[in-house]
Amino acid sequence: MVVDEVDGRRVLFTMAVEQEYGPELRRRIRPLLTGVGPIDAALTTGTALQRLAGAGQLPDLVVSLGSAGSRRCPLGTVWQVSGVSWRDMDATRLGFARGVTPFADHAALEPLPTPLAGVPGATLSTGSDIVWGAGFDAVDADMVDMETFAVWRACRRFAVPMIGLRGISDGPGELDGLVGWTALLGHLDRELAVAVDGLAGVVDLV
Repeated sequence: MVVDEVDGRRVLFTMAVEQEYGPELRRRIRPLLTGVGPIDAALTTGTALQRLAGAGQLPDLVVSLGSAGSRRCPLGTVWQVSGVSWRDMDATRLGFARGVTPFADHAALEPLPTPLAGVPGATLSTGSDIVWGAGFDAVDADMVDMETFAVWRACRRFAVPMIGLRGISDGPGELDGLVGWTALLGHLDRELAVAVDGLAGVVDLV
C-alpha cells in the first residue's frame, strides 16, 4: 500500500482490480486495489486506513476511481461522483428510507465534493450486482458501480475526505459478458489519467 503525493497532499487512490489500472494511470499513481464488490472494498480500505492511522499517517484525501455503468452518461466519458448511495440496503419494512442502514449515520444519498473544473458531476449507486438493460429502471442514480459507497464508509469512519472519479465502460443494451466490460478500459485509463492530472491544479480539493 502506497500513499501518493499530489501538490504536497497525501492522497490514497483506490481501484477495484488490475484490469482497470492501465499504463497511463501506472505512470501517475500507485493505488490500493480493493477487490470487487462492497464487502471487499470496505474491508480492504478500512484495514488500510487503520494501519495508516496507527502509524500516524492517514492521507489527506482518498480518491476512488475506476469504471462504472450508465444509461444516462455516454460511454467512454469520465465523471466526478457528486453523490453516492447504496442500492443493496432496503430496510423500508422497518421504516427506514431505502438505501439507509438502520441506526447508522448516513443519508440515502451522500454528497461528495466535485473539485475538478471541466469534469462533470453525476450521482452513483453502489451495489453487489451487475446492472444492465432494464435493471437500470430500478436505480435512482446516473451511474452504477460496486465499490465507491463502501470506500466512502471506510473513509467516514476515519474522518478522511473522499472524492470519486468514474469512467463509463458499459450500460446501454445488454452487457456482453466480461469483454463488454473490458472493451473500453484502455480508453478510460487515458481519460482517468487526465482527470488525475487535474488534481494537481486544485487549490481546495475538498
